[in-house]
Amino acid sequence: MNTISPLLAPRPLAPEHPDRIPTIEVKSAGQHPNLFRKRIDFVAREVRPGDYVRVIDADRRVVGYGIINPRAELAVRMLTWGERIPDKSFWQEKLVEAVKLRRDVLKLDDVTDSYRIIHGEGDGIPGLVIDKLGDVLSAEVFTPGMYQRADAILAMLEPFCGTTHRLIRCGPATMSQEGFEGPDIKSEFCPSRITIQEYGTRFRVDFGEGHKTGFFCDQRDNRRQLAAYCKDRTVLDVCCYTGGFAIQAKKLGGAAEVTGVDLDEHPLALAKENANLNQARCKFVQADAFIYMRDLLSAGKKFDVVVLDPPKLIRTRLEYEEGRRKHLDLNRLAMRLVAPGGLMLTCTCAGLLPADDFMQLVCLASRQAGPELQAATKEQGARNGPRAMQILSKCGAAPDHPVASNCPESEYLNGVWMRML
Repeated sequence: MNTISPLLAPRPLAPEHPDRIPTIEVKSAGQHPNLFRKRIDFVAREVRPGDYVRVIDADRRVVGYGIINPRAELAVRMLTWGERIPDKSFWQEKLVEAVKLRRDVLKLDDVTDSYRIIHGEGDGIPGLVIDKLGDVLSAEVFTPGMYQRADAILAMLEPFCGTTHRLIRCGPATMSQEGFEGPDIKSEFCPSRITIQEYGTRFRVDFGEGHKTGFFCDQRDNRRQLAAYCKDRTVLDVCCYTGGFAIQAKKLGGAAEVTGVDLDEHPLALAKENANLNQARCKFVQADAFIYMRDLLSAGKKFDVVVLDPPKLIRTRLEYEEGRRKHLDLNRLAMRLVAPGGLMLTCTCAGLLPADDFMQLVCLASRQAGPELQAATKEQGARNGPRAMQILSKCGAAPDHPVASNCPESEYLNGVWMRML
């Protein structure tokens, strides 16, 4: 049985001693919720990872309150501004407001039993995301302070959501970026697998093997939009994971033929299970996307609709050039597989690849995705010419993934809908 180190032991939501909250000084005040270490002039020696801190500026004015991790480059995540201390009422207000957005404004309960309920900075709680997946609140934490408080947050959230189980796990880069790693925290009798639904289509979620919180709610509206283009058409879903786009293309869209490809064995097995669950006849192939698409091109295969939704290819700035090159290669191959007049949706979840840069990359890929041309010299060999493309629209994550106005870079998902001519 995994045990939690004293450093990560649970903490109450309200500060235990409000009058003794440590103070840190910043070089310049701002309204961004994330404070990097280089902006901090003074940190009290007794500060520990996960402590609440009072943030003041050079004139000794209180900027607000946040949670600190002195081990991380991104050292402080701000929670409040001004004199308000993040007490129990603060947390309750944040959670109630988050639930109200999803249930009263977006009315998501009318179309699904699964959606994001807390989206980090977008809901004023940086370092934490929570998805409501059926009867389970599944959380992913990115800071020790949120790990220490996540169980208390979920316990407070449960009555507002009507859920009975909760699961907490650390994000994939917490050790390298935050210097901590904690075991999963589960409520008693929390199921390892559940079945959820969106727009009437059912999906199995496997918490033991699934990525992140277990299911990608962010593509919900894009999956439905894609289905609207698929009636009696052939569809290719590249990097299909557990089959979301592929199955909705068949179940909601009435596609004639659907093929999904993914490298990972377990998600692909779940995709097949999901297809059977919905009586949706889809073909799923375990293969490297690059190799599989090249094989399809060699066989002369074309599709009326192609979806390209790869996993995060740029996790750090050091990976930018390599990740950008992979995105370019994937898009160039996928575009060549779209039949004339067909539709393509391409996406990136790499927040370090801005929307404008991604659009430039997509346009560059189209200039290299046309028929093979004979180059001017033997040394150059053959090359691909341009492929005409119409950009129809851009998209992002579903609205239960709001972006805070004071943290626009948290808009991580970018998609482009295009028609290939």
